[in-house]
Amino acid sequence: MNQLDALKQFTTVVADTGDFKQLAQFKPQDATTNPSLILKAVQKPEYAPLLKDTVAQYQGRPMDEIIDRLLVRFGREILATIPGRVSTEVDARLSFDTSATVTRAERLIELYQAEGIHIDRVLIKVAATWEGIKAAEQLELRGIHTNLTLLFSFAQAVACGQAKVQLISPFVGRIYDWYKKQAGASWDEAARAGANDPGVLSVTQIYNHYKRFGIATEVMGASFRNVGQITALAGCDLLTIAPELLAQLAASDAPLQPALNAAAAKGMDLPAVHYDEAGFRFALNEDAMATEKLAEGIRAFAVDAVKLEKLILAA
Repeated sequence: MNQLDALKQFTTVVADTGDFKQLAQFKPQDATTNPSLILKAVQKPEYAPLLKDTVAQYQGRPMDEIIDRLLVRFGREILATIPGRVSTEVDARLSFDTSATVTRAERLIELYQAEGIHIDRVLIKVAATWEGIKAAEQLELRGIHTNLTLLFSFAQAVACGQAKVQLISPFVGRIYDWYKKQAGASWDEAARAGANDPGVLSVTQIYNHYKRFGIATEVMGASFRNVGQITALAGCDLLTIAPELLAQLAASDAPLQPALNAAAAKGMDLPAVHYDEAGFRFALNEDAMATEKLAEGIRAFAVDAVKLEKLILAA
């Protein structure tokens, strides 16, 4: 049994790509997309017709509607290939606007439903700002399930659990990147690998907290830099993995055992944690890594949204 098949025994494997033609070979349960992945996909020759068709069909409509229709078109194609759910992201430029996020999410769901896709097969991705978490809380009450992304801190995870969001995506690789950059020449790769990787430690803390206190929100590790980060989180509810790393797992037959254990977490002596808005904002502010990476992530997704708009205008 290769490592990918072994991992699937105790973790739901999710493909992190907008390239739906790659999905079949890895047989993931779910798939995730984001503005950067969609931008990357539409620039490939095999997806150019999809972009042109969508733009031609909705010529003259507002830009935000065309983008949402393009996202749903990709989502529909992905759902034709996988048995589970696809995550589709609300425009990152709305990350600090609760009501606009809710409105945009509801439209995405309506577009999916118009294509005959059941609401339970779609997760709406929202940045884990306070405003985004509050939007997700409202959406969940309306039966629209959410995936809280750009999540770097324990405080964000706690607030998402309180909001009863469906799923969170803590960004393992970006946490690792920050600590490695901060350490500079003193970084010891071997000492900070596997279970000691700062991104792995962050997800492990969140996972144990959720399981200890019976929080139903699913934990999906994301943004991996190497296979070691993935195997160190085997047993996590879900892991969303880029095609290159899925291929590496499929090519390895090294033994793999669960690293995280829900039953063990239930017996851990952990403190209960709760945040109101002021407490959340202070806790996030105290975490320099999370503050920087959240802001940086929103900016990067916003830049790619603008690039996607330019491609649409040129199509």
